[in-house]
Amino acid sequence: MKKNPLGRTGMSVTELCLGTMTYGNQTPPEDAFAQIERALDAGINFMDTAEMYPVNPVKAETVGRTESILGDWFEKSGRRSEWILASKHTGPSKLVRDEAPISSETIPVAVEASLKRLKTDYIDLYQFHWPNRGSYAFRQNWTFAPWKQDREATRQHMADALGALQREVERGTIRAFGLSNDSAWGTAEWLRMANEVGGPRVASVQNEYSLLYRMADTDLGELMVNEDVGLLPYSPLGAGLLTGKYQDGAVPEGSRMAINGDLGGRKTDRVFPAVAAYIDLAKEFGLEPAQMALAWSARRPFVASSIFGATTVGQLEQLLGAADVTLPDELLERIDATHKAHPLPY
Repeated sequence: MKKNPLGRTGMSVTELCLGTMTYGNQTPPEDAFAQIERALDAGINFMDTAEMYPVNPVKAETVGRTESILGDWFEKSGRRSEWILASKHTGPSKLVRDEAPISSETIPVAVEASLKRLKTDYIDLYQFHWPNRGSYAFRQNWTFAPWKQDREATRQHMADALGALQREVERGTIRAFGLSNDSAWGTAEWLRMANEVGGPRVASVQNEYSLLYRMADTDLGELMVNEDVGLLPYSPLGAGLLTGKYQDGAVPEGSRMAINGDLGGRKTDRVFPAVAAYIDLAKEFGLEPAQMALAWSARRPFVASSIFGATTVGQLEQLLGAADVTLPDELLERIDATHKAHPLPY
């Protein structure tokens, strides 16, 4: 499977990354183990998790369960070294540390807890799940108000956090640092502060990115290609919308829509015509729609690896086919035209 550099870390990751956010909720441990092994057999070397997983829904009593499942597999298999493992420090949340923001105090505590659950000595890529100052992710772009931020407080937080992260690097508990649900300015400022005060340089930004949600194409994309920072798209299938399984009012039993209703704000009147257009386009070119969507997200010039998740091994098997999909120039042009006809449907 094709590999790409992970920022300037010296690590190379496969263009597809195994997402794990359903492990311990929709996906039981034995199925999670089977997925991990199948992905590894397919050549994938990159796996993403988070201390707050599983999700859909997120519950205080399940926080950390996904990491524990991965730790059980690492212990059982002895194959931890075959994976580049990414995890995340939760941002301010009522469900984790009583809404405490990310800080030099929480970083070592969170790292140690993740290491214990994961049953490993190190995390290859340690990410901040969302910034203290707020984010336009999770459909918050409609009300995002950056003018309410305290710039100097943000910069002081970055300096302090980088110091704590550097101590973890020196201890050998983390190898690299990444962001998630962050912006062009935020990423640029983290890069500037690392250069100014020291600490690990941002290697990646894990943001939502798909045929339905292309917010990274402009300012953030420009920053990433010029600063060697890789995008790690999550929800490249639009939370399952781009598979077509929700078209014509369908809500499959056990699906994400059946569990949380509106797919976190993605279910809108405008999204279904957009999905229909992409499905028709895939069929015209003889492609399976979900594979086309995943391959497209993975091949963008600023993408290091596209994170896909599957509830079942059967779904995983289907999506692995994206690695063998070829996207001709004519199709890419038609995808862009479809995007222009159906911009930002949620």
